[in-house]
Amino acid sequence: MPSLNTLLITVSPDVALHAESCGVDSIFVDMESRGKAERQGHLDTHRAEHTLDDVARLAPLLTRSELLVRLNPIWEGTAGEVEGAVVAGADRLMLPMFRTPDDVEVFKNIVAGRVPVTLLVETAAALSRLPSILPLLSSGDRVHFGLNDLALDMKLSFLFEVLGGRLLDGPSALCREAGVPFGIGGVGRIGHGNLPAEWIVGEHVRLGSEWVILSRAFHNGIKTLQDLERDIDLRAEIEALRRCCEEFSKATAAELSANHLRLARKAAELGGMSQ
Repeated sequence: MPSLNTLLITVSPDVALHAESCGVDSIFVDMESRGKAERQGHLDTHRAEHTLDDVARLAPLLTRSELLVRLNPIWEGTAGEVEGAVVAGADRLMLPMFRTPDDVEVFKNIVAGRVPVTLLVETAAALSRLPSILPLLSSGDRVHFGLNDLALDMKLSFLFEVLGGRLLDGPSALCREAGVPFGIGGVGRIGHGNLPAEWIVGEHVRLGSEWVILSRAFHNGIKTLQDLERDIDLRAEIEALRRCCEEFSKATAAELSANHLRLARKAAELGGMSQ
């Protein structure tokens, strides 16, 4: 039965430990800063404030959840960033905003197998070149499709138009055929959102995705454990997400296609409204 593993962006030790105890699979430290504000300044997305000190602070605390660190796109400082993150205790490194197989090969050579990597596919170029990129990955490596930047790169008005247009159907099939686990974007709480979170979960099941980020809409952009516990029951919300995934895993192909169609229509509607 398919499962949907979760990632939560935080550098708060209290929040990270609480999230781990509630079943979050990966704690996500976001050190990407180069070019991100220019790309996403108009969007309600996470703004990187995280450092190697945050990685070093969290690494000895986590016993079950992996510690993932997103670095900057390839630049002259990549080798130093990789070395610093590995020494600080990262379990996995993420490469964002790459465009070519050469970018991936450079990154993989720098990492040199010390930890697994996740490739954040968030450009049309990377999406198109996936057949040449996937063979560069090793056992334990993953792919994550980043909907915000993919939508921006494709001049779409709403991130879930990427799913609505079936633009990840082919790339998802390539990952499945190559045996590379993958995830897609983020998700809010079940029962919430202008585009219902459960419809998005249905797309994860249809495409075979195994990973999703708990978005700002999921946890209201919290930064402290006090705020989190005041606003939501994290364990209950994660269980609801997994129950939804379990229900969709029992759906027929026709039912999954019908779910996609309603998502596509709503995404197009919301995209038109934001133009």
